[in-house]
Amino acid sequence: MYEFVSGPLALISFAIFFVGIIIRIVWYVKGLDWQLDRVAYSEKLGAGIKGAARSLFHWLLPLNRTTANHPVFMAVTYLFHICLVLTPIFLMAHVVLIEESWNISWVTLPDKVADYMTLAVIAAGIFFLIRRLTDPNVKILTTASDYIVLAIALAPFITGYIAYHQWELGAGYKFWLIIHILCGEIMLIAIPFTKLSHFVLSFCSRIQLGMDYGIKRGGTKGRGIAW
Repeated sequence: MYEFVSGPLALISFAIFFVGIIIRIVWYVKGLDWQLDRVAYSEKLGAGIKGAARSLFHWLLPLNRTTANHPVFMAVTYLFHICLVLTPIFLMAHVVLIEESWNISWVTLPDKVADYMTLAVIAAGIFFLIRRLTDPNVKILTTASDYIVLAIALAPFITGYIAYHQWELGAGYKFWLIIHILCGEIMLIAIPFTKLSHFVLSFCSRIQLGMDYGIKRGGTKGRGIAW
């Protein structure tokens, strides 16, 4: 079972992930009305690129109006996303597996740091769950799919933490390792088809908004766009 989930099933999961994300990006770009603004975009492409870069910078920088108004929520959100993305990419065990399979490697996180980042993801996930259950403004907008998506995002970290620390919890290390790999593959497959795709599409929307603002408004004048 381990050989299957860590071999063929892993390749299938990565293939679905990459192909699915590419298709979502293509759909997003094709959905824009390029014909309507083709003259503006062709004549002021430089301003558009500057506007896109400025938009991304202000969006990623955790010092903005939204952060000031909701400091705790935004701090947890930034921590969650940073750890969610960086931990699996730079986890030593993952990099070693990739190196063994494809002879590719890169810098890794110390195990202790990755451990803390994993706990940060789990703690932030619990925070989001409690917020959805208790905040009336959020609760009314929450659907069953939101809970499922949150569970899909947290499952690889919870099972990975259990496997790394070899907590048996009624089953052996090999069991939890297999469950961890399966959870990670489910997450990869789910990303293109669920709200998890926002980790890519959010960049697309910010780039598009920034280009639009840079071209049509000059990018440096006025405050018509909320960074």
